[in-house]
Amino acid sequence: MERVIRALALAGCCLVAASASASAAKLPAGLDLRNADRCEFIAGRDCMLPFPSDRFTIRDRRTATGLRVHFTRASMPANQNGVRIDPAEWNRNDGFSPGQQIVVQVPGLDRDKALARTRAVTLSDLSQYKRKDQPVLLLDAQTGKRQLIWVELDAQATSAKERTLLIHPARNLAEGRRYVVVLRDLRNAKGRALTAPPGFRLFRDEIRTRSRAVELRRPQFASIFRTLRRAKVARDRTLYLAWDFTVSSERALTERMLQIRDDAFKQLGDTDLADLKVEGTAPRYALQAVTDFTPEQNPLIARQVEGTVEVPCYLNVVGCPPGAGYHYPDRGADTLPSQIPGNVYQARFLCIVPRASGVAGGPVAPARPSLYGHGLLGRHTEVTAANVQAMAQEHDFVFCATPEIGFANEDIVTAITMLGDFSNFGRFVDRIQQGLLNELYLGRLLVHPQGLAADPAFQTADGQRLIDTTRLFYDGNSQGGILGGALTAFAPDFDRAVLGVPGMNYSVLLPRSTDWGQFSPAFDNGYPAEHSRPLVLTLAQMLWDRSEANGVAHHMTSDPLKNTPRHEVLLHVALGDFQVSDTMAQVEARTIGARVRTPLADAGRIPVRSPFYGLKPIGGFPYAGSALVLWDAGPVRDGGALGNNPAPLVNRAPVEAVDGGAANDGHDPHGLPRATPAARAQKSEFLRVGGRVVDTCGAGTSCYSGTWTGR
Repeated sequence: MERVIRALALAGCCLVAASASASAAKLPAGLDLRNADRCEFIAGRDCMLPFPSDRFTIRDRRTATGLRVHFTRASMPANQNGVRIDPAEWNRNDGFSPGQQIVVQVPGLDRDKALARTRAVTLSDLSQYKRKDQPVLLLDAQTGKRQLIWVELDAQATSAKERTLLIHPARNLAEGRRYVVVLRDLRNAKGRALTAPPGFRLFRDEIRTRSRAVELRRPQFASIFRTLRRAKVARDRTLYLAWDFTVSSERALTERMLQIRDDAFKQLGDTDLADLKVEGTAPRYALQAVTDFTPEQNPLIARQVEGTVEVPCYLNVVGCPPGAGYHYPDRGADTLPSQIPGNVYQARFLCIVPRASGVAGGPVAPARPSLYGHGLLGRHTEVTAANVQAMAQEHDFVFCATPEIGFANEDIVTAITMLGDFSNFGRFVDRIQQGLLNELYLGRLLVHPQGLAADPAFQTADGQRLIDTTRLFYDGNSQGGILGGALTAFAPDFDRAVLGVPGMNYSVLLPRSTDWGQFSPAFDNGYPAEHSRPLVLTLAQMLWDRSEANGVAHHMTSDPLKNTPRHEVLLHVALGDFQVSDTMAQVEARTIGARVRTPLADAGRIPVRSPFYGLKPIGGFPYAGSALVLWDAGPVRDGGALGNNPAPLVNRAPVEAVDGGAANDGHDPHGLPRATPAARAQKSEFLRVGGRVVDTCGAGTSCYSGTWTGR
């Protein structure tokens, strides 16, 4: 019956209660209902806050959740030119992100002292989410169970008036599930209780009105209050605010990428992608350059091979150029992308062949083939970086990389332009998915017996093959670690991946990254209202989920997607990473079920209670399963040239050390794990058929990177 009531309320077809007649009470002072038909009115001055909310969904039997997101353009955030974001692409979704940043304005709870007075759970002690009187709750509406979260004030805002309260899942939420957000017993900086906003009091205190927009919401709030009752949350004056939202389904999050992947591999003659068997034909390719190096020129890499692999293009412009989006055969909200007949993309690739393979003489030792994922808006040529060459030679890998288009160097102009108007953000995300497909096709070319392994460029002079095509692997860093999580969830040809300095959920990662400083001016100029910026970023995440780990983390390991094998993942995390927050690597680890190597770090290096809360330790080595290993470059020393502080516990980036500077957080450790021989040895043992996590750091000690060897 409850589902029926909610359905009627969301569809806007229930009857207004008879008591909402001439006897209706006077509306509370300060309540503005002029746009109640399209805006949320229970709190905040922004039309879409609090967010996310099922206020912005409608019933739709065609979707997996039975709902569809329903944003109106008049309600969406506006840029500096007054142009509101076009919601068309968002309205394809059947719910919100599984890692959605929850945004709400709470006047009075807008300073750190107020947050401390309120005693909300923060990153300093995640275990506080369980406290009986915890004032900020996220409840599973089905079970009433509390979810692991943390709360923070937007440290990016320069004034209290513009500051929003941000609530984050510390483990991604279940797909297709409905949740209730609860704020209660909130305090200002002086410790005084905050009064609930007038719009919410209409429902909490059962104040009847003559407003159809208000009365149509009552069944929805009746359902919310039943959830609160089951969770033993009092419906009294301490209850400041409560609302609900529904998470997108697995189908909505993954169907576009699965559609183009399955169609592309069908063109190769392979339809069973879950069995890790390479079937059908190899993708078409062409080589442009084969370069041999003498030991004097390069003691690690004997050969470098450049070429292109032909990939079906599913974008709406021939050749898949930057700025293109998916080609849809019609405009229906449930239409999936398709290939314009004959439209292909020539994806560039670059491979390195180590001397260890025997390519330049000596015993032949066929190398393990691995894809390499490059950094933020970078180039595939990063596969020639010193650490990748060292990994290739030390452990006999052939690494190949292709630009992660959509998020490659060639997309910088598109990215910056989009930051001023997110209406085209869907196209940005579409091209990233095409880039993932390009990597999967390169992987198939690399592991197919009649692919690169059969080419003289990957053979000795007498025709011996240099690639072991038993199994493909993946090793990516930074952006390659973030997008690599999504790639892993969709990958048919590898079942083991190392994600270096990874994280997920760009809406949370960006403000915490020193890289954001290059792009935030364009974003800040485009969206000058500070209180709306967290909203714009969390809106973007709803589309970003289609192409990065946050949208598919539930399926990266033990719960594979349809027609996809299971995977194991090793996360190599840098303590206090300046570019990719180690906080979000922890969220990823909790979501995928990874265990953590202990000890995490030396005493005092992680200044929180219960570091890496909610992650179970590895019981013994070698360990068969997914894992997180934390690498520590040590405390700040040598004037900031070495070592680093732990990451800030708020949404701001660390401060990079500058010569002669005073206060800073030291030297960015982002590149150090991959540059550490012990880390590379651990990766090698994991990236093999039947691989395991081994302890290369030494029993009882932390894992150190760079020049740090402990106290």
